[in-house]
Amino acid sequence: MATTPLLPDSRTESDGSAVIRVLSYNIRSMQDDTGALARVITACAPDLVLLQEAPRFFRWRKKLARLASETGLVILSGGATAAGPAMLCSLRATVERTEDVLLPLTPGQHRRGFATAVVRFGGARVGVLSCHLSLEKGERYEQGGMLLDRVAGMGAEHVIAGGDVNERPDGRTFRRLAESLTDCHAAAPWGGEHTWVRDEPRRIDALFVTKGVEVLGCGVPLEQPGVSAADLRAATDHLPVLAALRIPAA
Repeated sequence: MATTPLLPDSRTESDGSAVIRVLSYNIRSMQDDTGALARVITACAPDLVLLQEAPRFFRWRKKLARLASETGLVILSGGATAAGPAMLCSLRATVERTEDVLLPLTPGQHRRGFATAVVRFGGARVGVLSCHLSLEKGERYEQGGMLLDRVAGMGAEHVIAGGDVNERPDGRTFRRLAESLTDCHAAAPWGGEHTWVRDEPRRIDALFVTKGVEVLGCGVPLEQPGVSAADLRAATDHLPVLAALRIPAA
């Protein structure tokens, strides 16, 4: 039986470009097995972690800091100040700036936001955005447009955007994103596809990149060394998306 090849490890190339590993993960406010969650994240060896449903109420900073500490990472941005999306990064990253963005509130709906940052890895400079789009299709479509506007306005030639889209790839909002950005799993499928498997399996979480970023592989890390099926089930109700990306030198 053929085995899934491993994703490339993080490295800086001789031309100044960088290969980085990026993980997007809905962690359900850390209500589940936080030990399993930390083990999954650690085993994926990410340079950047784009979180959705990060803790945002009582002692949310302490909870997020604990997750960062247990995974050997540091908090980059987000949390309650972005209405849930957050980001962690490795010490390999040099942080240029961060910004938490709250989106317009629709009466009767949850507040949504973006966690954003611009970071450098060696000679490579990249913008990063974590999002969790609405369950309501009309609001979700408008938020997709706001996401694209934010990507275009980050002042970085190369951008990674990811999160819980709350929609399949054939949905109107997902298609809107994929028409302007590269859907990493579609560009270089690796690992598993479906990120929601609690009832009808479907792909509703994704990583996207702007033109010029090379996707070396992207998918659910089902066969990543150190990631067990038991931990994936226990950590949260979503499965994570892991990608290896090559960012050109600035």
